[in-house]
Amino acid sequence: MITRRGFLRLVGGSFLSMVSLSAYAIGIEPMLLTHVKRYALTPPHWPAGLKLRVVALADIHACRPWMTPERIASLAAEANALQPDLIVLLGDYTAGTRLVTGWVRVAEWAEALSGLEAPLGVFSILGNHDWWTDIRAQRAEAGPTQSRQALEHVGIPVLENDVVRLEKDGQGFWIAGLADQLALLPNKAKARHGFQGFDDLDGTLAKVANSEPIILLAHEPDIFTKVPWRVSLTLSGHTHGGQVRLFGYSPVVPSAYGNRFAYGHVVENDRNLIVSGGLGFSIMPVRFGVRPEILQIDLG
Repeated sequence: MITRRGFLRLVGGSFLSMVSLSAYAIGIEPMLLTHVKRYALTPPHWPAGLKLRVVALADIHACRPWMTPERIASLAAEANALQPDLIVLLGDYTAGTRLVTGWVRVAEWAEALSGLEAPLGVFSILGNHDWWTDIRAQRAEAGPTQSRQALEHVGIPVLENDVVRLEKDGQGFWIAGLADQLALLPNKAKARHGFQGFDDLDGTLAKVANSEPIILLAHEPDIFTKVPWRVSLTLSGHTHGGQVRLFGYSPVVPSAYGNRFAYGHVVENDRNLIVSGGLGFSIMPVRFGVRPEILQIDLG
């Protein structure tokens, strides 16, 4: 039989463990343990001899105190230090939680990202939160969003169902960027009972003028089930790896496919998808087992 003193020790120890775990998940892992996640692969249709380093940042979710303009600028400097050929931004720049001490204006986070530099350029797409937090765009049911305008103002192109052809060492490839798949919120007054996206995968890929390889940027990874083998690599964010991930499993994933596309390098039918764990968070300011990350992807 447990004694009163033993019971108090058990309760006290459990309480201290919970406090320590909470402090780690809220203050340490999200704020202090950002790392570089590295991948190296030769995807389908990739030309022999084309060595390309892509650095990707996803789900910044600017807000105070978690993701301040100063921290975003520091992350940009870290990305530059990886000596990428190309930098891509995978959407969700605006805050994804109301548990903040202050908001970060779009002009502030865009200015912090303006320091990103790469020989082949910096390209971006938008995420669902960039639409959801934009009241004017929701009412108009159309862009451009404030996030797009802010990024373009600092010289970062935004690809919404658009493509750009790039070259390295005389070999060409394409970057294709999808518009967001969950852009418009449900609205009973407009008889919209679910989310509505503006993504047009077929129309976007139709803009690719030749057989050179394609890197597809798509904020939500669920589109991967429709991505043709023609695409060499798909890069996504959105899931944050579930924000809590234990033994390769995330209890909650914002995807219709659950853990199938929750995090990491997914290969299906010789098609490649990499899902970033992202940098910020949404809903709750918690990360456990899925550290904030900058992606470094070496192709070739």
